[in-house]
Amino acid sequence: MNVSAIAPGSSTGTTSAEARVPRKVLDQEDFLKLLLTQFTSQDPMEPMKDTAFIAQMAQFTSLEQSKTMTADIAALRGQQQILQANAMLGRNVVVQVDGGLVAQGTVTAVQMEAGTPKIVINGQAYELSQVLSIAPATN
Repeated sequence: MNVSAIAPGSSTGTTSAEARVPRKVLDQEDFLKLLLTQFTSQDPMEPMKDTAFIAQMAQFTSLEQSKTMTADIAALRGQQQILQANAMLGRNVVVQVDGGLVAQGTVTAVQMEAGTPKIVINGQAYELSQVLSIAPATN
């Protein structure tokens, strides 16, 4: 059987390294794989102590809870921004546009862009971080 060599950088197909997408976080499945590897490769005459196993499980549980809490806080922050933007409807606001320029007007709408609420003044959308002052609407 004749086998030809493939030069580095040639485009004869994708290699397994090219097809793999690296992950930057470890999840529960990765932890269990590491734990299984640790159990199968340990010395049978001196197995891992129960306290070490329990400590590892506690650390992993704490990490999972921290990740969940971080996601919940991010969701709450997003909901809070939506509530803040809705509270500005019909109010007069002054917003920072560029450098020293400001714009003012009545908030006529709230629009969502990429999951972030923006207030609309005079047909232009502004981020909540650009708001300098808020006043009641004058009738």
